[in-house]
Amino acid sequence: MREHVPRKRFGQHFLIDARVVDEILSCLSLRGDDLVVEVGPGLGALTGPLLRSVEHLHVVEIDRDIVARLRQRYAADRLTIHAGDALLFDFRRVAGDAVRALRIVGNLPYNISTPLLFHLLDSAECIRDMHFMLQREVVDRMVADPATRDYGRLSVMLQRHFVIERVLDVPPEAFSPRPKVHSAVVRLLPRGLERESATDGERFAIVVRAAFAQRRKTLRNSLGGLIDEHRLASLGISPTCRAEELSVEDYVRLARDSAR
Repeated sequence: MREHVPRKRFGQHFLIDARVVDEILSCLSLRGDDLVVEVGPGLGALTGPLLRSVEHLHVVEIDRDIVARLRQRYAADRLTIHAGDALLFDFRRVAGDAVRALRIVGNLPYNISTPLLFHLLDSAECIRDMHFMLQREVVDRMVADPATRDYGRLSVMLQRHFVIERVLDVPPEAFSPRPKVHSAVVRLLPRGLERESATDGERFAIVVRAAFAQRRKTLRNSLGGLIDEHRLASLGISPTCRAEELSVEDYVRLARDSAR
C-alpha cells in the first residue's frame, strides 16, 4: 500500500512517538469490555494498541484513503468504522441506551478541536470520559480559572459539564509532519449533573455566548438584552463586571434567572 500523504485540509499530524502512545494508554486504564470510540485514527498509532486492550473498537474517520487502509488492516468484527465527519457524527448512536458508557479518545485535528468539543456536549450524558490530544493553547483555555487571560466561553461551557485535567504535555517532534505548536493530552470527566432540559441548556449557552461576544464590555452592556442591571445586582453580580470575572456557578445562576 502506498504511503499516505498528510492532507492539510484535514489538519493531519500523525502521532509517531511510541512513548506518548504508552502514556496515553496508561491514562486510560482500559478494560476489555469498555465501549471506546477513537476520533481520527489516522495511521493507527493508537488504534492498534487500543485493539490490544479492548474486545471491540469504534473509530470515526473522514479521510476515505485512511478508511480504506483501516478496512484492509483490521477485521470488521474487531473494528467498526464510521466513515464521515466527526462534527456531524451522533456519538449517542454508539452508546445506545447506555448511560455514562462511552470512552472517547483521539488525536484531534487542530482545525476542528473547539467545534468538536462543543458538539460533544450534546452527548454528555452518554460519556464516561474523554481523553484528547489538543493544541496546548486550547487545553490552557479549557482548564483556565476565572479572571485569567485564557478564561472564556470554551472554559465555561466545558467546565459546566466536565471536570477537566491536563495529563500530559507533548512536543512537536512527537508528530509527523511536525506541527508549529506544542500539544497536550487532556482528560474530561462528566460531573454527573441532573439532566437538564434542552431549553435550560440552550439558555445557558445563550447567556455565556452573549457575555463573551465582546468580552471587554461590562455585563451591563453585554447582557443588557437578557438581564437588566437591577437583576444582576440582586444576584450579587456587579453590572460593571466583565465576562471573565464570573465563575461557572455565576453563569448557571444568570441563566436560570434570565429564564424567569
